[in-house]
Amino acid sequence: MNCPCCSGKPYENCCEPFHLAKENPENPEQLMRSRYTAFAKVLTDYLVETTHFSTQKLHDAKDIENWAKSNKWLKLEIVFAKDDKVRFRAFYQDQKGDIYEHDELSTFKKENGKWFYLDGEFY
Repeated sequence: MNCPCCSGKPYENCCEPFHLAKENPENPEQLMRSRYTAFAKVLTDYLVETTHFSTQKLHDAKDIENWAKSNKWLKLEIVFAKDDKVRFRAFYQDQKGDIYEHDELSTFKKENGKWFYLDGEFY
């Protein structure tokens, strides 16, 4: 099965090693892709664990899980990835069948050799 992050790679050779804590993403784009896939697979713990501790309190785990479950994740497009920023577009379909685009410029922070999602700016 191809990875939901749209890399074109099989899941087991793309985001799965991150989700199983066998590897850490080497850069913000890899972390962004793995987080999108975590939404598609409803891996709430991974989403919480990869959010920087300074902003975790702003993200309720139950809300994350409910949002992930209530949508069908269709496609991820990386607009650009540079330094600690990734701009992406995530396409998803709600339970009524309406399709939405989430366009965000995310900021990431490397702490103790590991990348974390810090925050995002919506477009």
